[in-house]
Amino acid sequence: MSAPPVLARLQALLREQGGLMASLLDGDPTNARPAGESATRRRPNSQPLGAGPVPNGSGPAQVAAAGPRAQAHAEEYELLMEAIYEGYLLHYGSPRVVRPPEADLGLLAGDQLYALGLARLVALGDLAAVEELADVITLTALAQGEGREDLALAVWAAGARAVGWGSSDSHRRAKTLVHARDPEALQAMRAAAEAGESLPS
Repeated sequence: MSAPPVLARLQALLREQGGLMASLLDGDPTNARPAGESATRRRPNSQPLGAGPVPNGSGPAQVAAAGPRAQAHAEEYELLMEAIYEGYLLHYGSPRVVRPPEADLGLLAGDQLYALGLARLVALGDLAAVEELADVITLTALAQGEGREDLALAVWAAGARAVGWGSSDSHRRAKTLVHARDPEALQAMRAAAEAGESLPS
């Protein structure tokens, strides 16, 4: 199976930058998997992160890039979201394109990918999306720390939706519930991921 084009682009970007990240790339780009396919170690058959009018099997990058907020730079949003999601998988799951030989190196590479994706968002001037994705990184860390992979997936789905469509009162409430470790957090975050978001004025 060939790599999805965006993952091949991510590999090319990291190879071009050189250094640590280039040294950790999978040698065979056809091994790269889309986000919806074997995305995590503990749940290899987990549901893809979809929301809104995007095809089944789409990951958070495709969800965000499909939204009207990302329309003018859809390919760049997809690429930077894949970088951040790959960073997340290096911390908590099975990465698709970066193959560190040991866990500590994987954490370092994951942090570098977080920084890379957020820096590219800053270059686009989308500070609202930077804030959303910083929240995603924080909230998924809380969820994973409690063994709540279902909640982490919901946070990603809602965060990707907010990047593409804009945030909402329901999403902000859901994030507060996650911080508070409220039992209703999962349901609220899933509802935010499915809700029709409106663009900020």
